[in-house]
Amino acid sequence: MTNPPETTPVAPTPVLAPAPTRFQALPLVALLVATLALAAAAWSWSDSRERIRDLKTELGRRLADSGKDVSETRLLARNADDAMRQVSEKVARIDAQMVTSQQQQQALESLYKDLAQGRDQWTLAEIEQVLLTAAQQLQLAGNVKAAIIALEGADTRLQRLDKPQFTALRRAIAADLSTLRAVPSLDEVGASARIEVLVTRIAGWPLASAQASEAVAAPRTAKAGLSLGQEVWTELTRIVQIRRVDRNEAVLLPPDQAYFLRENLRLRLLSARLALLSQNQAAFGTDLRAAADMLTRYFNTRDEGVAAALKEIRRLSQLQIATKLPGIDASLAALEAYKGEH
Repeated sequence: MTNPPETTPVAPTPVLAPAPTRFQALPLVALLVATLALAAAAWSWSDSRERIRDLKTELGRRLADSGKDVSETRLLARNADDAMRQVSEKVARIDAQMVTSQQQQQALESLYKDLAQGRDQWTLAEIEQVLLTAAQQLQLAGNVKAAIIALEGADTRLQRLDKPQFTALRRAIAADLSTLRAVPSLDEVGASARIEVLVTRIAGWPLASAQASEAVAAPRTAKAGLSLGQEVWTELTRIVQIRRVDRNEAVLLPPDQAYFLRENLRLRLLSARLALLSQNQAAFGTDLRAAADMLTRYFNTRDEGVAAALKEIRRLSQLQIATKLPGIDASLAALEAYKGEH
């Protein structure tokens, strides 16, 4: 092994001694720094303590608020539970009411069906009665207008029901209505009124046997210059009149029989009126011919009223009051078919 080389010792550098004043200020600075540090530490401790106190206060306040919120939350939860319980009870009651309402609705629907069926049967019975009445009016009285009105009323009732099962019946009624409307109409009211006018005028028609007595006497005027003989002759000519009479029955009719003659004529016209209303063509013509014959034989045909009455009676005799009336067999058959199916 080789020995390390020897080092030459270096002489230490001499340290200069500080000035005496510098050495004296250092402790004061250190003391001041220590004081400041201590003050800073105390201030920091005090500040930390204040912050901790504030934090505790804030934490306590927040805990109190949190407790209050928890209490309120618990109260709200309790109230919510009560509300939910009430809602559940209400829902249960509503469910029970719904079940009851459904049962009532089903009962009402069943009742409505029963009522609808009863209403249909009632309406059908009414329509049957109307059709039978219309058939009687046609067969017994020959009243076409009454039959048409009855069929129109029945069709209106079926139209209000608006049910398809009555379609065939409505078609049959429409066919019968078309047939009845095609029947030629007779103004029975007008013809009856014309006969009634003739009846009211009978009392004013003069008789052929009393033309001179029913005539109005001419006023007598004295004429100057006429002698007594001429006046007597004039009076005699007024008393005695010569006229031509075609039929002796009028002359032989006593004056006191005029009332019965007029009453017989009135009865003939009234009988013709009844025959018109009952559509009896034979009786109607017979009564009018008898009335015309009485007017011709016993009344003054030269009178305007008598002549007009004869013309009116001839026009009435030409009326065709009896017509072959159709029936309503189609409607009655359709009604019986519907009753058989239902």
